[in-house]
Amino acid sequence: MEINNNQLSLKDLKSFLIASTNTLSISKERLQAVAVNRSFLEKKLEDKSVKYYGINTGFGALYDVTISDNELEQLQQNLVMSHACGMGDEVRSEVVKLMMLLKVKGLSLGYSGVCADVINLLIAMYNNDILPVIWEVGSLGASGDLAPLAHLSLPLLGLGTVRYKGEKMDAAQALKLAGLSPIKLKAKEGLALLNGTQFMSAWGCFSLIESERVELLADLTAAISVDAFNASLAPFHPAIQRVRNHKGQIESAQNVLKFLRGSEISSQRKEHLQDPYSFRCVPQVHGAVKFAISQVKEVFEREINAVTDNPLVFHDEDLIISGGNFHGEPLAIALDYLSIAMSELASISERRTFQLISGKRNLPKFLVAKSGLNSGLMIPQYTAASIVSMNKQLATPASVDTITSSDGQEDHVSMGANAAVKCYKIVYNIEKVLAIEFMTAMQALEFRTPLKSSPFIEKVKEDYRKIVSPLSEDRILYNDIQITVDFMRTIKL
Repeated sequence: MEINNNQLSLKDLKSFLIASTNTLSISKERLQAVAVNRSFLEKKLEDKSVKYYGINTGFGALYDVTISDNELEQLQQNLVMSHACGMGDEVRSEVVKLMMLLKVKGLSLGYSGVCADVINLLIAMYNNDILPVIWEVGSLGASGDLAPLAHLSLPLLGLGTVRYKGEKMDAAQALKLAGLSPIKLKAKEGLALLNGTQFMSAWGCFSLIESERVELLADLTAAISVDAFNASLAPFHPAIQRVRNHKGQIESAQNVLKFLRGSEISSQRKEHLQDPYSFRCVPQVHGAVKFAISQVKEVFEREINAVTDNPLVFHDEDLIISGGNFHGEPLAIALDYLSIAMSELASISERRTFQLISGKRNLPKFLVAKSGLNSGLMIPQYTAASIVSMNKQLATPASVDTITSSDGQEDHVSMGANAAVKCYKIVYNIEKVLAIEFMTAMQALEFRTPLKSSPFIEKVKEDYRKIVSPLSEDRILYNDIQITVDFMRTIKL
């Protein structure tokens, strides 16, 4: 992928991640803009009487401490080393790759005052499969993602830990093996690397990509459950959606009808007048989630094309100016919103699972013969309920929290990094809840024979039964659930 004058989109990032072979590059136009910006900064620094935050002063609460010219490079190296304080679980490789891409994009816009050497080494590291080891915990999401971005930046100096072609090792060793050399940071460069929202942005974009996949699987799973529960298709009628006119609702209803086209079960006359809300209101609930995803997507597509470090160097306006573009509030609020919305997919899914095992609509209790002797699918619903409850806890907004840091200088923070990590965990929890519903609905369909569902669902069921057999008596089920999660990732929709 070439970083150039074009705007990045979520679709671009998705293609970037799924490409079997992918390299980064930067256009000549962007490198020229970077060079002009750096030259302007160096000329400004010739005037020793002017102080610029973080360039020839200390950081945070130490902003009024003047740094001498012969210590400017050491200042930047000290910044990177001292801020590398991440903890927790290691950040997954896909997110690290996105962080590297987004950092290159941000620096390439030419308002950060860095030399091309910084960008070129980041690109070379990516192209040689040198991925910095970064930790999930440590950013307040306000002064930039300081700790995670410090870990991203350490290998540029030959410090820290990386994964080189998947193997964990010291950065210096990996650079040597790849024929690369570390660099020395010049004035402003450490600050440009650490100030920015690339940790929040990368996590958020990754969660959005996965959310789009998961919400479509939710439509499919709901459709299977509709037939498994012998529910009516009337609530999915286009006229109902038209008079409310929410795009997501219309799309969800269309998806369910598409998945169930040609179903013998759906075409049967229904004895019951109405279905529980978890079936009847699928378009409204799933559709609202689709709308939330689209809104959050707009926020992130703005952010990944933005300049978010500090101070900013405006060569075209003869300005070096300090501000707060590193503050993650827009992302924190959007991520909390996405977490709340996505949690609803799991919440309504678990309710459909509960209905399917409740002995209604001519289905046996817990969907197994000889219930009592056999518990059947009783406990997978417990697991789903536990996950749904966990999601409710994780969906508690992070953006309403703040803790003062840096001796009061950084007195309001976004907690957007925590919001980002929580959101990712929620999305993957939803997969598990949907897998339990999917497994339950497929078991319920066994009791609808000889009637068949739609040709599409019957083909999905046929493929599924090659790896998970119907439940005729109690067996260990945790393997079935995990296999179902993996199977659902292979379904082409």
